[in-house]
Amino acid sequence: MDTIKNIFNFIFENQYLNFLFIVIVSFIVAFIAKFIVQNILRPLTRKTKTTVDDLIIKSVKSFIFYLVLLIGFKIGFQSFELTTEVFRHVLDSILVILLCVFVIKIIDNLSKGWLTEWASKTDSTADDRIIPLLEKILKVTVIILGVIFIFSAWDVNISPLLATAGIAGIAISFAVKDSLTNMIGGLQLVLDKTFKVGDKVELESGELGVIQDIGLRSTKLKTYDNETIYIPNGYLANAKIKNFTQPDNSIRVNVNFGVVYGSDTEKVRQVVLEAVKKIDAVLEEPEPVVQFLEMSDFSLDFVARVWVANWGDAYGTKIVTTDVVYNALNKAGIGIPFPTHTVYTKKLD
Repeated sequence: MDTIKNIFNFIFENQYLNFLFIVIVSFIVAFIAKFIVQNILRPLTRKTKTTVDDLIIKSVKSFIFYLVLLIGFKIGFQSFELTTEVFRHVLDSILVILLCVFVIKIIDNLSKGWLTEWASKTDSTADDRIIPLLEKILKVTVIILGVIFIFSAWDVNISPLLATAGIAGIAISFAVKDSLTNMIGGLQLVLDKTFKVGDKVELESGELGVIQDIGLRSTKLKTYDNETIYIPNGYLANAKIKNFTQPDNSIRVNVNFGVVYGSDTEKVRQVVLEAVKKIDAVLEEPEPVVQFLEMSDFSLDFVARVWVANWGDAYGTKIVTTDVVYNALNKAGIGIPFPTHTVYTKKLD
């Protein structure tokens, strides 16, 4: 034990041997770290459903060896008394640059993975545009932070620069506030899966149509009058939207009608029900129903409710059902009322 202790004391007392020992240890640790990442962690990530861990491990594998080795060199050079401040600053700068390259590599791999796997599964073009934009913003942010840390490593006072950048950032944020709101709104729509291209939606403001495209700034809605409406994504992200395609494409069609007072309500149900069941687009399940709603001023009010497999058939089926109900009532001799007024007159003596 004393022999080993003396050997270590001799090594640590000699600055060259101390440096060589630290470099050798860091080389061994770097090799072990690379081996663990490549031969243990990487096979484990392949067994998971997500690809995020695979992309991170892919990035780590390329830099972990050099990163650990550089840290070892930095620690080893501290044993030299003749090491100047400039030399330390250079080492710190190289370490910051290597870390920035490492983070940028992770961002690049993640964005490419998401763009090819996640964004390609959606019909929207918003994610195809937002992901590259976010990638550039994150890379620029990493580079700016790297420059700041390098200045800090060289003991440069960057407070005035940060103050100027902060003021410029505030001014720019006010200038592009609406654009940023629409971009973030588009990302929210994609992530929340509020709707997708081809969905029939109705906005709380009354617009009804089919989604044509979810862009970076706005969403295109094609109305049934063959008009295209461009709606800012920032508005849609906070609006109440009725999506006719969720939870599935089937939809119920309602046709309201009235009959004269004195009609047999059960006969009305049977006549209308038999008629609407013969319509080709009407589904058997859920089965059609005819309901007696109320006794209004001029009529007994009913509603015929039928289901169709696709929302695209809803309008045409409603037109057909209305025609079928009217003809069925006429054929069965059931009167269809219209507003009337009864006027009573009194003869004066």
